[in-house]
Amino acid sequence: MAHAHAVKRYTGLLDWLTTVDHKKIGILYLFAGFFFFIIGGLEAVLIRIQLWEPMNDFVSAETFNQLLTMHGTTMIFLAAMPMIFALMNAVIPLQIGARDVAFPFVNALGFWTFFFGAVLLNVSWFAGGAPDAGWTSYVPLASPVYSSTHGVDYYVIGLQIAGLGTLIGGINFLVTIINMRAPGMSFMRMPMFTWAAFITSALILFAFPALTVGLVALMFDRLFEANFFDVSQGGNAVLWEHIFWIFGHPEVYILILPAFGIISEVISTFSRKRLFGYSSMVFATVLIGFLGFMVWAHHMFTTGLGPIANALFSIATMLIAVPTGIKIFNWLFTMWGGSIKFTTANLFAVGFVPTFVMGGVTGVMLAAAPADFQYHDSYFVVAHFHYVIVGGLVLGLFSGLFYWWPKMFGRVLNETLGKLFFWLFYIGFHLTFFIQHFLGLMGMPRRVWRYLDGMGFNEMNLISSVGAMLMGLGTIVFIINMIVTGLKPRNASNDPWEDGRTLEWTIPSPPPEYNFAQTPLVRGYDAFWKEKMEGKNAMTPAEPLGPIHMPSPSILPFLMSLGLFIAGFGFMYHNYYIGIGGLVITFGCMFFRSVIDDHGFHIEPEELQDKGVKA
Repeated sequence: MAHAHAVKRYTGLLDWLTTVDHKKIGILYLFAGFFFFIIGGLEAVLIRIQLWEPMNDFVSAETFNQLLTMHGTTMIFLAAMPMIFALMNAVIPLQIGARDVAFPFVNALGFWTFFFGAVLLNVSWFAGGAPDAGWTSYVPLASPVYSSTHGVDYYVIGLQIAGLGTLIGGINFLVTIINMRAPGMSFMRMPMFTWAAFITSALILFAFPALTVGLVALMFDRLFEANFFDVSQGGNAVLWEHIFWIFGHPEVYILILPAFGIISEVISTFSRKRLFGYSSMVFATVLIGFLGFMVWAHHMFTTGLGPIANALFSIATMLIAVPTGIKIFNWLFTMWGGSIKFTTANLFAVGFVPTFVMGGVTGVMLAAAPADFQYHDSYFVVAHFHYVIVGGLVLGLFSGLFYWWPKMFGRVLNETLGKLFFWLFYIGFHLTFFIQHFLGLMGMPRRVWRYLDGMGFNEMNLISSVGAMLMGLGTIVFIINMIVTGLKPRNASNDPWEDGRTLEWTIPSPPPEYNFAQTPLVRGYDAFWKEKMEGKNAMTPAEPLGPIHMPSPSILPFLMSLGLFIAGFGFMYHNYYIGIGGLVITFGCMFFRSVIDDHGFHIEPEELQDKGVKA
């Protein structure tokens, strides 16, 4: 059979700039996200150095506000989100038996828009000052009156571009999971990580437009003298809080649900047991996603919404503890009686469970509106959300990285260095944030640049800062592990943990370009484990060997995103020639994409047999 057209093959840098292969895009997301994770971590360490003694003047108040704002923004939007997308890209198509995502071109566009938005945001450090209104960017602090530099403009435009990437990525995964599952893989046979990614993508679809609307309104206030949030002109400052948290609270679940999915996979694999209560886990995930949209005003108990609103949001917030509790018990029952292996991935998974429970318990405390009046804007809140985001999401991400690293790169990470990393990071984390609960209860407000001597805060802040250094040290060990592992040969087997239960462990590590030579036939939940129990070491194919259609690489996603990056600069500095020039690049690429038909190419069965690769 003839090729659809001559196959385009690039090497080196051009290969990475033009790729539409979900596995390579996953690797791009991973390294970009990890780079920003290090930057966000350095910002956190500088914050802790400033606070490790009273009346310290290590950084100025202005710089501290910028560090605080950029740390939160970087960690949530530029580190956590892309690392989640990295694992989703690397694993989801393999878990559902697909050869790629539904829209490979859009997938590449999602990465590059995220990347250029993130770069734009961080350029602010070198262009007269980073944003300084807090990661939530509350007005009037974020209005031109109180933030007269371009810092908040970088925040507003950078996040719009990066958020666009997240939104189209979420739509892509929704379509992929609905349409591209292998024969026999019904919804109730999907792995838990795929379910988590599915619900997460639905949340992205409904939550991110709210953020976009808020950012556009704030951009118009700042750049074009509109008055959405200017009280003196008839605007409403509390409106920003509503818009931000209608996005911001589902965002917390967008972050944590993939971690729940990872923990379900890892605990089940390393306990050598089917996940306990699979269907209840699925419904708990759906319920968390649903309730996540009904709790946003619990961030606003002190804004004067009134007792009825406060009571309703209190109850809704406490209700979310129920499906979360179901998950915790199911993980414990999965381990109960299992043949547990404490690999690094499983250490992170098991460490996640009690840590996340603590974050959940303080969340229920904060959900009680009268108590929240005391806790609000104190270090108690800082401790709570770090227990959920770091103790939940980040531990989950590292568990997933150690678990799927051999599948992504063909090399198993060093277990000794991995365990050293786990203990340094885990102990450092609890040292840093456990003590902050008590700092908050003693009255230390959050977002303060320095504090007075003799308040009883000194020793606790010192312990917290030492813990942050330990987390930093652990991260350095992880970087060393990545380098050491990268120097080893690619010798990971299809199923390096020997107990793989899902489809991704049935193909080579790393997978070939087309993932599956023949689409597998799924005959139950934990599809690969079911075949293993019948004495087989591979999946039964659902189709004969035939030509495989592949999408062509394209430079257009990179150029479209570059155009948005240039346009952002132009409009921010009121240079409309540059702004319109950037948009011309973006829309020009869209035009070329529309009129030039690219049907991709085919990989022939003879080529597959040459390589000796079977599903």
